Amino acid sequence: MARLMRVLLPVSLAVMLASGLLVTACSGPSAEPAPQVGKMAPDFQLAKLDGQRITLSALRGKPVLLNFWASWCGPCRFEMKFIQEIYEDKALAEKGLVILAVDIGEGEAAVKDFVTKNGLTFTVLLDSSEDTAHRYNIRGIPATFLIDANGVIQDIKVGAFASKADVLDHLTKIIR
Repeated sequence: MARLMRVLLPVSLAVMLASGLLVTACSGPSAEPAPQVGKMAPDFQLAKLDGQRITLSALRGKPVLLNFWASWCGPCRFEMKFIQEIYEDKALAEKGLVILAVDIGEGEAAVKDFVTKNGLTFTVLLDSSEDTAHRYNIRGIPATFLIDANGVIQDIKVGAFASKADVLDHLTKIIR
C-alpha cells in the first residue's frame, strides 16, 4: 500500500498541476473583462426571429433591458410573463424602453415555438453561437443587464424576476 501511495501521489500532483495550467491558459490575459455596473455594455449584433439584425450600439439614447435566457430554463420561462407585461406598459414605452431577450444556444425553430406558445411580442434575439453570452460572461440564466440611454450598465440581475414590481424596481436605475 505504501508503495502504491508513493506512485499515486506524484502522478496525482502532476495531473492537478497540468490541469491548473490548462485552465489558466484558457482564461489568460486575452480574455475580455466581464461587464460591470458603471461600464459600457459590450456591443453586439444579433438576428431577430425575422432575420433582421439588431446592434446594441444603434439603440443609444434609449434605456435597454437586456435579458439572457433559454426556453428549457424554468426560471427563464417563469419571468417571461413579467417581461411581457413590462413591454406592454404604455408609460414605459413612451419613455423609450427597449427590451431585448437573447436566447442562448437554441435553434430558431425551438425559440419561435416558445415565443408563439407564450404570446411574447418583445424583441427576441438568437445567440446560437453563444458568442454574445460569452462576451457578457453569462454563467447562469436568466441574467438581465439594465443599460441606460448612454450605453452604461446600471444594474445586473442574475436569477428570475419575482414579479412585474420586481422588474419595475430594477428599471428605476435606467428610467426616470
